[in-house]
Amino acid sequence: MNLFVADVMSGRHNRRDLFRRAAALGISATVAGGLINRAAAQDATPSSLTGDLEIFSWWTSPGEAPALEALFTEYKKRNPGVNVINAAVAGGGGGPAQAVLQTRLQGSNPPDSWQSHPGHELIDQYVDAGYTETVTDIYASEGLDKAVPQGLIDQCSKDGQQYLVPVGVHRGNGLWYNKDVVGKAGVTVGDTMTQEEFMAALDKLKSAGVTGLAIGDKDSFVDAQTFENHLLGALGPDKWVALFSGDAAWDDQEVKDVMTSFTKLLDYVNSDHSALSWSDATAMIIEGKAAFNTMGDWAYGEFVAKNVVDKMGWVSYPGSDGSFVLVVDGFTKPKGAPDMDNAIAWLKSCSSVDAQAAFNPLKGSIPARTDVPTDGFSEYHKWSIASFAKDHLVGSAAHGLATSPAFKQAFYDAAIAFVTDKDVDTFATTLADAAKA
Repeated sequence: MNLFVADVMSGRHNRRDLFRRAAALGISATVAGGLINRAAAQDATPSSLTGDLEIFSWWTSPGEAPALEALFTEYKKRNPGVNVINAAVAGGGGGPAQAVLQTRLQGSNPPDSWQSHPGHELIDQYVDAGYTETVTDIYASEGLDKAVPQGLIDQCSKDGQQYLVPVGVHRGNGLWYNKDVVGKAGVTVGDTMTQEEFMAALDKLKSAGVTGLAIGDKDSFVDAQTFENHLLGALGPDKWVALFSGDAAWDDQEVKDVMTSFTKLLDYVNSDHSALSWSDATAMIIEGKAAFNTMGDWAYGEFVAKNVVDKMGWVSYPGSDGSFVLVVDGFTKPKGAPDMDNAIAWLKSCSSVDAQAAFNPLKGSIPARTDVPTDGFSEYHKWSIASFAKDHLVGSAAHGLATSPAFKQAFYDAAIAFVTDKDVDTFATTLADAAKA
């Protein structure tokens, strides 16, 4: 231990090297992290920055807001003289927030940083439109270029330059359930579930008078995300990627068959789904009013916020085991940020091991950095981390990673209409036409 303490206090080693040295000496990551954090706190000199920092996001739910606050807390440790302004706009998936943001950007009134997903959303909406500056220098100075997987860096890049600092990686293809509710109905959920097993479980729940699948599609992304998960589970990742990349046709009979099976799934959904948000639907399983809810693992953040983690179970959406639907959150460096120095300090803070270690356990996501110690993370997080390391990674279309903004909107509109009218031919034709356009 004395040898390790000497390493910590010498200041000659970076954080990752120190954790490796701790492991070699048989010191747990928890103990090592405490020593490193205390040394950093002693050595760190708060900045002299003042003024405001306006951060724009859509994190307002009971699980999201505390996670955002954790990022603010870490920033304030480093920059105590800065006034942080939380400019979050409510609305799951960010639809309302993005509309407000576009108006501000078009009016040359950007916040100091805003939340974005990488991939098409970042590049098509913000980079190509000239609203952002590169953060490549921050990747180098904060070690993101070595700590973040190259595939994720590529999603944040254009022409070799990075434009987004990722803070967390969500797994979009989750199926969550209330253990007591499914148990009382005689339903057993294993480590994986097929779509046939899921339908049989929903039948059993319906016979017991229980709402099988809670959906809250007042948020426009929900129907699209639910369908993309069902599609992935039925067709597998290769065909799924081919559809969203334009290499397969939406009006193929195989795809239509999946649409037909999706209409059967809708028979087990709560009747008030259109009046509920995604977090309301998650609350239904928390409160025992429904058995299952398919949602990204920001749902886990709701379980943490309501202290019901032990009552909830999880499994990959039926049929999608072996795939990881990426929904990544990060922050931009706006061109013309009102408080540029404060914005840069924000991005550096979000890049840090400490910020990502504080944020992700609350949010339900896993760190974008691979060098964040996970000793304090939940069993779900460790399961997700293992999936991220070994499974087929596919970017979410419903959250703007895999498709253009124009197709994403068409996907939203078509999925919302389909949940109401269940017209397979119209759904297939609408998406086929949108893909061609």
